[in-house]
Amino acid sequence: MTDSTKKGMNRRSALKLAGATAALTFPGPFINRAYAREVLYVNTWGGPWEESARINWFEPFMRENNVEIKTVSPVSFAKLAAQVKTGVYEFDCTTLGDADIVRANEAGIIEDIKQSPIDQSKLWKDAVFQNGVGSHAFATLISYRKDKFPNGGPQTWAEFFDVKKYPGARCLQRHAGRVLALALLADGVPADKLFPMDIDRAFAKLETIKPAMRVWWTQGPQSGQLLRDGEVDLIGIWQTYPVRLIKEGIPVEMVWNQALLDKAYWVVSKGSPRRELAWKFIQSAVQPERIAKFSLANVYGPLNPKAFDHISAEDAKLTPTSPENIKKVVQQDTSKAGDQMAEANKLFERWISR
Repeated sequence: MTDSTKKGMNRRSALKLAGATAALTFPGPFINRAYAREVLYVNTWGGPWEESARINWFEPFMRENNVEIKTVSPVSFAKLAAQVKTGVYEFDCTTLGDADIVRANEAGIIEDIKQSPIDQSKLWKDAVFQNGVGSHAFATLISYRKDKFPNGGPQTWAEFFDVKKYPGARCLQRHAGRVLALALLADGVPADKLFPMDIDRAFAKLETIKPAMRVWWTQGPQSGQLLRDGEVDLIGIWQTYPVRLIKEGIPVEMVWNQALLDKAYWVVSKGSPRRELAWKFIQSAVQPERIAKFSLANVYGPLNPKAFDHISAEDAKLTPTSPENIKKVVQQDTSKAGDQMAEANKLFERWISR
């Protein structure tokens, strides 16, 4: 072997050794681990809801935990169910109302809170329901155009359903759980006897109002616009929108009596690969001051009682969970509904399409 051949082999060996050392030091593309942040995907309602959530929930949590939150909207029960079935997750956590959380729990598509790192000792009484953690509440209440009813409009759901005493175009949400409960209240069922629902009785009552229904709204902003434009005279609507219209000088009235309270609960999608982080976020989001600020921005009612320490008495009057209004609203006990909700939803959609 010549000297030049030995030198070539030594040079190639040195290069191979250097390459092997580099491979051990930097396996694959260079990643600065200090700046690689974990990502949490949160399902939101979009619009003002998401904007307030970003300011009051997402940004503080991201700062405190060096994580990134990305959002998917709108909230979708169907997507929640589908991703658990397929194992392809668009989001890790979401909020569900009273009726939907019962359905989700029955279907086994949300995580068991008993298996979570949530510290329930730091929560308030009744904060946990059907494997969800209470966040805020909204109410479906009666609102009407004062220029249509200058002498006053309906004060109960029975009067809302009375098309002879209060003639005019009506509107309700395309949501089985809420609408069937409202129909039963209109038919005289006591608030504490709504569930399990007498579904046949509810549909019989709905038949009396169906000809007067202008539209079944599906998005909150849509309901507010219908009332603003005078396209409907009476509406079952979330309190957020008439409050905003009243502040803008639009002639509408809102009625707290018999408002149907719907609580929003944070839940984690069953099998989410980021469920630990999702629970950590939820524990952060239900802190009193954070819920208070979020609720004020959207005219919701906080479920954490200590949140009212951060809300003025004047602002509290506009929330459904204030000490004054909570006495007037109807609180649902959907835990008594069992597996009714899924069937009720199918029947309702079929009824609307007839």
